Amino acid sequence: MPDSRLNFERRDLIKLGAAAFTTAIFTGNVKGANDRIRVSFIGTGRQGQGNMGSAMAHPEVEVASVCDIYQPNLEKAQARSARGPNGEPGARQPAKGVKDFREVLADKSIDAVCIASPDHWHAYMSVEACKAGKDVYVEKPISVAVDEGRKMVQAARKYNRVVQVGTQQRSGVHFQKATQLVKEGAIGKVTFIRTFNYGNGSPEGIGNPADAAAPSDLDWQMWLGPAPERPFNKNRFGVDPNAFSHFRWFWDYAGGMMTDWGVHVLDIAQMAFDELAPKSVTAIGGKYVIKDNRDTPDTLQVTYEYPNGMIATYENRMFNGNALYGGPLAGRTYGTIFHGDKGTLFVDRASYVLLPEKGSSLTETTVLSSNNHGRDHWRNFLDCIKTRNKPVSDIENGHRSTSTALLGNIALRTGLRLDWNAEKEVAAQPQAKPYLERKYRKPWELKV
Repeated sequence: MPDSRLNFERRDLIKLGAAAFTTAIFTGNVKGANDRIRVSFIGTGRQGQGNMGSAMAHPEVEVASVCDIYQPNLEKAQARSARGPNGEPGARQPAKGVKDFREVLADKSIDAVCIASPDHWHAYMSVEACKAGKDVYVEKPISVAVDEGRKMVQAARKYNRVVQVGTQQRSGVHFQKATQLVKEGAIGKVTFIRTFNYGNGSPEGIGNPADAAAPSDLDWQMWLGPAPERPFNKNRFGVDPNAFSHFRWFWDYAGGMMTDWGVHVLDIAQMAFDELAPKSVTAIGGKYVIKDNRDTPDTLQVTYEYPNGMIATYENRMFNGNALYGGPLAGRTYGTIFHGDKGTLFVDRASYVLLPEKGSSLTETTVLSSNNHGRDHWRNFLDCIKTRNKPVSDIENGHRSTSTALLGNIALRTGLRLDWNAEKEVAAQPQAKPYLERKYRKPWELKV
């Protein structure tokens, strides 16, 4: 017979998505159910336009403006803003196009912003948006340094803003159900969690283009912003019609796969344990095969020790995509796996799979994804703008998951085992300190 703890009603899942992760914050600016919500989209590349589509599926959203310093992306976003809720072209007037995000923040008619710029801009734009009285939907990773993330949390609280992080898996009903099962002890005592994403690419990767003059339709200095001064390089800018932008493979702007995918899969691990933070981190990896000019590794393994007697790992490899062998998990190339003494629970965006241990009363179970995570993540954000509740991926949760991923990179780059004080957000090893903070290029300065 199935374990009784697997009896999880749909009404309970709705409660999870709508209320279980919220706390009321009153600001005096509560919108009614029928009020229009004017949203501006800052950063309108592939992810930014995806967010726009998810947001526009909700009738109360009005795309007030779109903002990008790269003209082709700006024009595509304006065209996208004119589509109807089902994607039909020309159904609306195109949104206003803006090149400087500060113009968006100065517009008092705008209620909220979506920040899908390159990662190195997330912290500054989010803090300034909070100061300007805007609610914020910010993409993950929220920052490129731990100190930035803490300031983002401080700004959200100081200015009473709703800040949703784009870890949209938290709005997946089956993710909520899977993590609830782990919390309830359905698979027993969990001592090990594996998180991973694998693939098999070409050793040439993204190539080795020479530095060159920036194209005339790009403001390269504004793109760099607070990041170090660098000459334009096609890969550092990274816009590619066949991929998400390649800036994520350079330390100046991002953290490679560790922060690109690691945040997602580790976020679910920590969601199941009420945002528990690691106490020590080790990492090994490097550029072993890839021949392009990226900074970040092609092969990586990070191990986290948690204070509840649990180990978690994050693994990435770029040159072998064979992830899990046989059975219901065959062909899964990314995900989070909880290993308990009664069973194993695997979850990715398609489903969760429960596999019993020998002698367990559990039965093998597969539950498919039943909702649109991106669209429902925006639904949660919009609802919280109205109610002033904390969203399902509140900035504090996003900061903890981003910090966990960042610590993996710091352990790799320093070659040290890091002993982490999560309460004070400091490492016992002084060599880690320069990586926990970030120097901003003038005139940019991050102030709460």
